[in-house]
Amino acid sequence: MSISAHLAAVAGNILPFLFVLGIVVFFHELGHFLIGRLCGVKVDAFSLGFGPEITGFVDRWGTRWRLGLLPLGGYVKFHGDANGASMTDEEAAASMPEAERKVTFFGQSVWKRAAIVVAGPLANFVLAIVIFTGIFAIHGRGVLIPQVDKISHNGAAEAAGFKPNDVILSIDGRKVDSFEDVQRIVQVSSDVPLTFVVARLGKDVTLVATPRRRSQTTATGLADVGVLGVEAKAVEANWHIQRYGLVKSFQLATGETWYVIDQTATYVRGLFLGRESTDQLSGPIRIAEVSGEMAKVGFAALLNLAAVLSISIGILNLLPIPLLDGGHLFYYAIEAVRGKALNDRIQQVGFRIGLTFVLGLMILATYNDILRLTK
Repeated sequence: MSISAHLAAVAGNILPFLFVLGIVVFFHELGHFLIGRLCGVKVDAFSLGFGPEITGFVDRWGTRWRLGLLPLGGYVKFHGDANGASMTDEEAAASMPEAERKVTFFGQSVWKRAAIVVAGPLANFVLAIVIFTGIFAIHGRGVLIPQVDKISHNGAAEAAGFKPNDVILSIDGRKVDSFEDVQRIVQVSSDVPLTFVVARLGKDVTLVATPRRRSQTTATGLADVGVLGVEAKAVEANWHIQRYGLVKSFQLATGETWYVIDQTATYVRGLFLGRESTDQLSGPIRIAEVSGEMAKVGFAALLNLAAVLSISIGILNLLPIPLLDGGHLFYYAIEAVRGKALNDRIQQVGFRIGLTFVLGLMILATYNDILRLTK
């Protein structure tokens, strides 16, 4: 492959990646910004990206909107903050007149500060719902009838008595309309017995199968999921596009967002409990790869990836780890109970621990990405 071809391949990943990450970060910080302004806090800077400023402007309220050289993130700097992580500038705070203090972040009540902080992750979830709603309303949803074609030898389905041409009607009493519905239920039910009702030769037959835990390649890397051991009969007659109105699209989008939240939260919980492997973590290299792949599929697929990534970033930021939004909320919860904030020394130690954790997580995810590339 020539140098120009290599550059084209890299650009084909980087540009979609910057687009996806840019809109996710922008809306996250916009959540902080809007609620901060609503609470009467002055915003000194809104930055998309870190490091030296490429370009920017100052709006009529005195906020510097800037584009940073390093595009991996962003921040909102409120008046009186020492940095974009909302660390208080103690020297500046001590000398502030009361009128100026009222428009600072640290000068707000604990409830207002909590609302400003939680607005970022919530904006990520709202963004996902908006994107999913648009996709369902404009493109509809491809539905594959859950008709069994092939059955894996010695798999859970074979052991349960599934037969070719069985049409799956329900799982544990939940009606399924597509093969995707079946996959989603099965994937989160490894080693859990499930009751299937299938249509077979004009009769309803009840089968009990226990999906087996297997590692499979997903859009973000390897994942341990439940596997039934069946393939759908993906003939043209079994496919159709389901169209939806705006209200139904919103309902489906809300369900889709909750599904991704549940999946991601289950993995994170399993990670901390030692049930999930860290080799499933993906970093910016893998996300860039997937962004490039989705861009080739189409703009809707790229937006779908942005929605999923937005949810993941929202959940990550809610973890009770100092430096992240969840860490701030943890401190505010303690402050609300105690009636006063933790002293600065304890908070500083916590932020250093949080920074170490976040950097370690980024290094581990990047290492996993490089390991996948070498394989």
